[in-house]
Amino acid sequence: MSNIKIGEKTIGTGEPVYIIAEIGINHNGSIETAKRLIDGALFAGCNAVKFQKRTPEICTPRDQWDLERDTPWGRMTYIEYRHKVEFNFDQYAEIDAYCHQRGIDWFASPWDVEALQFLLQFDPKVIKLASASLTDNELLKAAHASGKPIMLSTGMSTIEQVKAAVALTGTDKLLLAQATSTYPSKVEELNLTVIRTYMELFPGVPIGYSGHETGLAPTLAAVALGASFVERHITLDRAMWGTDQAASVEIGGMFRLVKDIRDIEKALGDGQKRVFDSELGPMKKLRKHSA
Repeated sequence: MSNIKIGEKTIGTGEPVYIIAEIGINHNGSIETAKRLIDGALFAGCNAVKFQKRTPEICTPRDQWDLERDTPWGRMTYIEYRHKVEFNFDQYAEIDAYCHQRGIDWFASPWDVEALQFLLQFDPKVIKLASASLTDNELLKAAHASGKPIMLSTGMSTIEQVKAAVALTGTDKLLLAQATSTYPSKVEELNLTVIRTYMELFPGVPIGYSGHETGLAPTLAAVALGASFVERHITLDRAMWGTDQAASVEIGGMFRLVKDIRDIEKALGDGQKRVFDSELGPMKKLRKHSA
């Protein structure tokens, strides 16, 4: 497996699992909520926070623009709502400065080429492409042309579609994540052993897991299966308004997740069977030998 540098961290063989707290749009358009989530991710021990960036007029189908919906800001059209939850340049500059000050990586998923060009102004350490973008060849090519490492989620995709996407991105700077694109995902649909399948199909590519399930156990299992990086949505309160909140982990849960991942890393060891010094006493007392 090839190791890939993300900021000051390295993802791949022999490296600690890189843990991403996806804020996404769980900030609900509030920079103060975003900062509280950044602080929560840092408290939990995460390596990075991730946002999402869309150009609403590009990503929202035209026939949905004028549909009205209830939001935390009152009733408004869907296109107005999409603008409400998008941070502008000044707000991202504030996030950039805040994360730099606090010592945590940040990046975002662009959902269109214009959003990608917007994010490149901040010199991101990696470009994260969402599962929804796996068949967006224009965006895949633009991300590859940027020269940045690409982290690609593979939910709602066939293996043929994954292979086609990888052919466009190349594998030199690619990180690939197993994912299931339902919010929250059913445990029986997580298909975690695809992590091993990807390891065989794409040797040298760090493989990870982007989870949308409730609970922590499947993400821990992904680490035990060999995931080099994991991503989980983070929230202040799963009851908050927003479509991703129910599939998110609250800060206390994220703290436990990070701790358990670090414990699993220690417990996995190096695969070389040996007798530990701590076993010598019990061995002397308990070991039986027969002729």
